[in-house]
Amino acid sequence: MERQYVDSSMIATVGYDSNIAILEVEFKNGGAVWQYYDVPENIYYELMSASSVGKYFYGNIKGQYSENRVG
Repeated sequence: MERQYVDSSMIATVGYDSNIAILEVEFKNGGAVWQYYDVPENIYYELMSASSVGKYFYGNIKGQYSENRVG
């Protein structure tokens, strides 16, 4: 999955596959990559346009969707 760099102190890159509704997040601390499942496309766009990507992620994604570490 192709990811884009984001302006965040804790998140390095974010990717989204609309065909399978998977959000992929790479964290700066250690470079861990996590996938979040059944994430609506509008949530991805809201994350990418948020004034604070990290705050949006922790307030609206983390703990709201099934997740799995992939890297």
